[in-house]
Formats: sequence, structure tokens, C-alpha cells
Amino acid sequence: MQNHKPDIRQANPCPPCPDTATAWERAIYWLGLGLGTGLPKKAPGTWGTVGGLMIALPMLLLGFWGFLAVVVVGCLVGSYVCGKTSKLMGVHDDPHIVFDEWVGMWISLLPSVWLLAQTQDTAETGLEYYHPSTALLFIVPFVLFRFFDIMKPPPIKWVDKNVSGGFGILIDDVLAGVMAVMVFVVVMLFLK
Repeated sequence: MQNHKPDIRQANPCPPCPDTATAWERAIYWLGLGLGTGLPKKAPGTWGTVGGLMIALPMLLLGFWGFLAVVVVGCLVGSYVCGKTSKLMGVHDDPHIVFDEWVGMWISLLPSVWLLAQTQDTAETGLEYYHPSTALLFIVPFVLFRFFDIMKPPPIKWVDKNVSGGFGILIDDVLAGVMAVMVFVVVMLFLK
């Protein structure tokens, strides 16, 4: 297995799943690729994050606690999914592995989901009108998450370089999601 990550500034083809992979391994491989959202040669992390956002939209129907449960499960299985996909590819932390971006994006959306759940709790009909500015509850966390995931400020950069395996692939995105949450909450409190 290659220990170095391909240069993400270049267009890189996605390493294929080995022909010898079992059906289970192929399923994990596709989940690791974000069901194909990580396949683009350029900016697979950004496309994977868009995929994570698209998956999050129907998850809103679960309410805050259901959404949080999916995030926790994503964190628990993410290390296995990312590590297994990495082994199948033969490359540590290939940029096409985007399940970690999905989990990080979901984490960054937690305050938005909480706010939307509070609005629904006080609603009377279930057919409430959401102002177009509600889109900012998704756009701002997306931008913050991508910023922290790409820039990798401390401690994310240290974790990215020093923690290996599936957990290492996942944890830097979890931290980027947590940092996005912290900034988003501060901004929301300031605007309140």
C-alpha cells in the first residue's frame, strides 16, 4: 500500500476495486466512495461533500435526534469503511474516499438541524414556509466545513499527518466538522 496521498491539486483517476473483492468489499468500496460522489478526477472531496449534503437533506425528516443518531453511527462505522476502502485501493487516504467528508458534513450541519427542529416543534401545520434565507443554514456549514477540511488548521493538520488507518482518514474530517460547528454557533449567537 502506498503511504502517501496523491497530489490533490492534480486530476487523479480513482483506483479501481480489485476484481478479487467480495460482494461485501465492493459494497464497502462504494460506500467509501460516497456512492460514487467521490469519483470525479478533480476535487473529489468537494464533490463528496456535496453528496453528503444531498444525503443529509432527506435525513432531516428524522428530526434532530434521528439525525444525530445517524451521525453517531457514521462516526462509528466510518473508520472501518474508510480503512477498508483504502486497503482495497492500495493507497492510504486516497482523495476519492469521501465517506469521511459525508460524516464531517453531517457534523457541521448539527446546529442547522437543531434550529430547523426547533422551528418545526413550534409549528402548527407541518406545511410551514421556510424563507429562502433558510438555505444559508446549509450553505454556511458547507463552506465552513470545506474551509477547515482544505486548510487543515491545528490540530487537524497534526492529526492528518500523525494518525493512520481508517481512524486517521476519518478523524481529520470529524475535527473539521466540529470546528465548523463552533464557528457557525458563534456566528449565530452574534447575529441573534
